[in-house]
Amino acid sequence: MGGQDESTQPEGSAAPSTEQQDEPTGLENIEDTQPEVPARVTFLDYLKSPIVELSVGTAEDITILHAHQLLLEKSPYLEEKISALAEGENRRIDLPDEDLLATAAFLEFLYKADYFPTLSGSSLESDPEIPVPDSEGMALLRHARVYTLAQRFGVPALSQLAHKKIHLTNSNAKGEIQYARYVYGHTQTSDESIRKPVAAFWATRSHVLRHEAEKEFRSMCLEFPQFGFDVLSLVLDNQEKRTQRSETTIGGGRKRPRVSAV
Repeated sequence: MGGQDESTQPEGSAAPSTEQQDEPTGLENIEDTQPEVPARVTFLDYLKSPIVELSVGTAEDITILHAHQLLLEKSPYLEEKISALAEGENRRIDLPDEDLLATAAFLEFLYKADYFPTLSGSSLESDPEIPVPDSEGMALLRHARVYTLAQRFGVPALSQLAHKKIHLTNSNAKGEIQYARYVYGHTQTSDESIRKPVAAFWATRSHVLRHEAEKEFRSMCLEFPQFGFDVLSLVLDNQEKRTQRSETTIGGGRKRPRVSAV
């Protein structure tokens, strides 16, 4: 009647215990568990970031290049150097051992996602400064230097692009030797992605060695024994495969040459 508590539970039901009231439902922290969406960095953001100087070369050959900090920080190597700059210090990074043209190509890639000569489908634009024939391997060396710089700077997209351009570049035997000398002198032994195609090129072109670049090839093998070993290994592998295809199975009548007892 009038004395009954309005909050009294209906007959047959029990009031929830304190433990039941505190039992998690999984919805308490739903706002805290929402994945954070990283803020989109626009090209305008890159352009608004501070300018950093890059000092390339040494002594009288120093050239000062400029680029926006946020773009440079796409390279872990440069990001670390930028973070080490003291507050208020001239924002300048010294790169005494880097090639100027390769560094310029790196900066061009940061702004344009490509570098000269640019890629168009499966071909490269022509460069009037490259002689024909390219006996010094100038075109190949340009991309090889970009490749090794991208490896040092930690920008895999650029190294992949340079590697693709290497395979689209025309050269002759002497130019290929210059390129091979650079690759074996400036890349890690474990970097088969660029070394193996070089060795394979020479392993399948023995006729070229005899007629066009025998002297240069001999010099290359003496300078970089690993190159000679890599080429020889591929030659022997190919020879073994040809032999296996031509031989019959064991017991098929093939006679082993007799060894004279005299």
